[in-house]
Amino acid sequence: MKDQKKYYSLYLDIKNKILSGEFRAGEKLPSKRVTADKRGVSLVTVERAYAMLEDEGYLYSRERSGYFVSHIDTPTASRSDRRQLPIAHIEEERELPPESDLEYSLWFKTIRKVISERNEELFVRSPSKGCASLRNAIADYLYRYRGMIADPHRIVIGSGSEQLYEIAMKLLGRDKIYGIEDPSYSQIRAVYLGSGAGICPLTFGSDGIESSALNKNRFDVLHVTPFHSYPTGVTTSISKRYEYLRWAQENNSYIIEDDFDSEFFIPGHPIETLYSLDTRHSVIYINTFSKSISPSMRMGYMILPESLVGS
Repeated sequence: MKDQKKYYSLYLDIKNKILSGEFRAGEKLPSKRVTADKRGVSLVTVERAYAMLEDEGYLYSRERSGYFVSHIDTPTASRSDRRQLPIAHIEEERELPPESDLEYSLWFKTIRKVISERNEELFVRSPSKGCASLRNAIADYLYRYRGMIADPHRIVIGSGSEQLYEIAMKLLGRDKIYGIEDPSYSQIRAVYLGSGAGICPLTFGSDGIESSALNKNRFDVLHVTPFHSYPTGVTTSISKRYEYLRWAQENNSYIIEDDFDSEFFIPGHPIETLYSLDTRHSVIYINTFSKSISPSMRMGYMILPESLVGS
């Protein structure tokens, strides 16, 4: 580690002198042995520093002649000048933590247990769909508390809802038109438009998307938030949910169910999701742990229909 610091320190020193003009273009540098003696370092250290400078174009070598400074066109303000400017650190934008029933002592106890029992596993790259233990735990949770049956192999872990929107869109196609609630969560619109897909805003009423908008507009995929639509706060009725499913059946299409804010409910009385009501396997279910754990975790999950698992 000490040798590594020495060669890198020598590399930085010579580079800075080249950029500042102290070492001029075409100037020959002292031989590696002379530099080693002058700096009090090993010959290997100098060789590594010179080789790095040559690889990056600061030096060039001539056989049996040594190393010379390359001609480098630098901006008006040299890099050495810029390095002397103070860095203006930004202030942390702190928000008040949301109200939560999370027992922090239990949370930290769980973290310590996982680190103790699975320390090496935490440094192993997870599969693209997420680690099996988490997918199994989510499947068990959904069955016990939501009455939802989800095979773990159809569960995909993502870093928040926006990434899961993108994954769903990649599976269904950017060439599709996505029908979204109007008004709706701004990031839904931003993700689709930012990825090149088309959107079709659908007028939102007191019980979800109005039937006239659902039936008259032409779009390929329906994206809805039936539990808690934002910003209206509307929870759609069971009849409206069946209406969404009929649309999917009649159009042989998919629904993306964004189950935002549904992590808390009266125990034993969960509201049935579109995913649970669906008999045609046409619903892509998305949810996160933003409310039950913390929004800073940036973790969510998606349940795919069997037809999309191999896509």
